Amino acid sequence: MRLHVRSRDHAGAGWPWVLLHGLAVSHRYLMPTAAALHDGPVLVPDLPGFGLSGKPSRAYDVGRHCAAVASWLDAEGIAGARVLANSFGCQVAVELAVRRPDLVSALVLVGPTVDPAAPSAAAQALRWVADLVWEDPRQARIVAGDVRDAGVRRVLATLRLSVRHRIDQRLPSVRAPVLFLRGQRDPIAPTRWIRQAAGLTADAACGVVPAAAHNAITTAGAVVARQAIAFTARVATPN
Repeated sequence: MRLHVRSRDHAGAGWPWVLLHGLAVSHRYLMPTAAALHDGPVLVPDLPGFGLSGKPSRAYDVGRHCAAVASWLDAEGIAGARVLANSFGCQVAVELAVRRPDLVSALVLVGPTVDPAAPSAAAQALRWVADLVWEDPRQARIVAGDVRDAGVRRVLATLRLSVRHRIDQRLPSVRAPVLFLRGQRDPIAPTRWIRQAAGLTADAACGVVPAAAHNAITTAGAVVARQAIAFTARVATPN
C-alpha cells in the first residue's frame, strides 16, 4: 500500500514526531500542529484510503491501519517515535503502542475516540454534529476536500469499524507515557471520558486546550504542540 507522507527534517537532536489524523480527514488538517513541533523531525502520513495515500478496495479497521503504520515505520528505520494523534487516529496510535512498543516512546492523544458512553456509529455522529457548533467554519474547505478524496462510503465504513475497537480495553496494556488532551468545548471527548481513559493508563497525564473543540490540532495547533513538547521532554525515553 502506497502511503503519502509529509515530512520535515530537523538539524538537531530529537526523537521523531509521527502525527496520525482522524476519521475522514488527512495530513492537511494536522499542518498547524506539525508546523509548531520544532524539537525534532516530523512525519505526517495519510492513513490507507485517506488523503493522497493508496485506496484499498475495502475500508481498514484499526488493526489494519496499525499494521500499515508499523510496516512504514519499519521500512523507514524509525523507532521510539513520539506519536501525536487526533480522534480516530488515537485508536490507531494506542494499538501501535500495544502491538509494537518498540516503535513508540510517548503518546499524545487529542480528543481520543471512542468514548464507551457513546459506543455506536449513530452516537458518534450525533456528537460530531454537536461539535460543529464550536468549530471554526474555515475548516470546512479542508474537510470537504479530504472527504472527497476518501469517499463517503469509506468514511462511513471506517466509522462503523471504529466503534468496534475498544480503546478502553487496550489502554491498560500501554506502557509508554500518555498525555490525554481535549479541546475545552469538545463534546466528542468529554472531560469524564478523558479522566476515565487516564485512569486506565499506567502512566498518564491530562490537559485542556482552551476555547478549542474537537479539532484542536487544527484550530489551536501551537497550543497543542507546546503542551506535547513539554510533556515529552519530561517523560519520553527511547525504547
